Amino acid sequence: MPFKELDLSFFSENVFKIIGSDWMLITAEKNGRVNTMTASWGGLGVMWNKNVAFTVIRPQRYTKEFVDGAEKFSLSFLGASFKKELAYLGRVSGRDVNKIAEAGLTVGRDGFVPYFREADKVLICRKMYVQEMESGCFLDKDAEKTWYPDKDYHYLYISEIIKAMIK
Repeated sequence: MPFKELDLSFFSENVFKIIGSDWMLITAEKNGRVNTMTASWGGLGVMWNKNVAFTVIRPQRYTKEFVDGAEKFSLSFLGASFKKELAYLGRVSGRDVNKIAEAGLTVGRDGFVPYFREADKVLICRKMYVQEMESGCFLDKDAEKTWYPDKDYHYLYISEIIKAMIK
């Protein structure tokens, strides 16, 4: 089933469910290679009068190199029926294996931006801002102790959603 472009004013998904429960894939291309990672943290909102996605990536994740090397990336939402594949893509590094092929997913493209054809919804994002989280900025020190015992703080990306597609 082909995708059609969706006006974001009609995007009525529960972001707590599609990101926090169902998960999403952050996907980018670098030097002709595509890599992806599963994410269950992030958000959608408005910043600088633009519709944006907030994504976070730890420094050791291979996908970070791809997102950093590209102007744009995608967020693919495959839904709960793909939980096994999403868990695999979050657990295995693309440095070691062709995890996209192993998961049985098919890469589609919107221009030069890769996404997954199996997705129900896809957001094409253009990076606007990136910053490493810092210890001194944590007001909730319990969150820092719980989630960053190795001090491997996420990088926060704020990206304009330039296109939304739905099946």
